[in-house]
Amino acid sequence: HPFHLHGARIASTILRDEQLYKLWESEVKHMADRIIQMRDRLYDNLVGQNTPGEWSHIKKQIGMFSFTGLTQPQTKALAEKAHIYMTADGRISMAGLNGNNIDYFSESVSKAVKGDL
Repeated sequence: HPFHLHGARIASTILRDEQLYKLWESEVKHMADRIIQMRDRLYDNLVGQNTPGEWSHIKKQIGMFSFTGLTQPQTKALAEKAHIYMTADGRISMAGLNGNNIDYFSESVSKAVKGDL
């Protein structure tokens, strides 16, 4: 497919140019660090709000997605009452969390777990 070829050419250009490679590497590290920061903040917020349950898995997991451990009724309540959408099994995209929405997200999750949403 021509799009695959185009992507391969972009990757090849970046990997062969030392300056472009260093820039790409720094951007990847920045994205990974931001996700780790959001994991830490989510964990700290949930624990700080006395959210029932054990939340250390949030910090132990790696990558862009995280399993929260929320139940299907909790994820349904979050969607209907807080307009927070995730998979029914509680998987979220950590990349979707940022400094502007992490506190609202944490508070809403805490309320959903406590049955207060």
